[in-house]
Amino acid sequence: MKPGFWIAPEGAEQPVSVFPIGEEALDAQYKGLTASGALAKLASMDSEALARSCPRAVELLSTMAAAIAAQTADAQTQLFRLDGLNDLERRLIEDVLGEGEVAGVVALPDGRLAQIQESVLAGIWRVRLEADESHDYIEIGSVPEIVARAAVDLTADDIVIGPAPEDTMNALPVLAEIRERARAWQPGQRSQTINFTLLPMSPADMVFLQQTLGNGPIQLVSRGYGTCRVLATGIRNVWSVQFFNAMDTIILDTLEVGGVPVVALAASEDFEDSAERLQQIIEAYFT
Repeated sequence: MKPGFWIAPEGAEQPVSVFPIGEEALDAQYKGLTASGALAKLASMDSEALARSCPRAVELLSTMAAAIAAQTADAQTQLFRLDGLNDLERRLIEDVLGEGEVAGVVALPDGRLAQIQESVLAGIWRVRLEADESHDYIEIGSVPEIVARAAVDLTADDIVIGPAPEDTMNALPVLAEIRERARAWQPGQRSQTINFTLLPMSPADMVFLQQTLGNGPIQLVSRGYGTCRVLATGIRNVWSVQFFNAMDTIILDTLEVGGVPVVALAASEDFEDSAERLQQIIEAYFT
């Protein structure tokens, strides 16, 4: 059993298993390409032929470049549907966007999963509902709206604290603090962090804490500098945020009370950088 707030089921290596979006639609020659590899593939193709063969994809990329240039961190997200594109145009979009640092899933009430994948251009996301090609789209924003909505709509608004087992030490006062902070938090306020790495919490405390808060509908992984796993608990505005080293050992185990944790969000400077990079790609490969 792993230490930390999230406890892996027997035989499980990690709480989040994220599968790449769109991989099954790619030909063998496209599989396994990194972002730089995808652009190298584009560079080997005739730009005029690409523009003629994929006019809607090129137009969509240009529209997205303008949209992300105007995007801000607190603005409403912008959606771009992919259901009007043919297979070649979808491949082209996938090759340009690549796969970035943040990925995850959102469990919906009807049992389906929404797959989330940030592109190599931060702030541009691919979102797809499991086994539903009609819900396959690009979204520009700090985080896809489906994540923000699920965090509010699919979680409980209060903590039900039952009697603690006899061998717990500090679980009850910690839960009382979490409840107070979660009730008081308002959108726009900074998140508050409870660091279990520094608290004297016994294994029984952590088990009782996890059982009381429960698991929420959102699982995200950020693979930037090391691995960070973000799990929504079953309580609104309460998140498990865990940082791991290369050996998959927890080095920082926290609960955050607030909105979607900042480690999973694109910032305003990301939009500016992504807009510039996307425009450069368009000019280099399609004009």
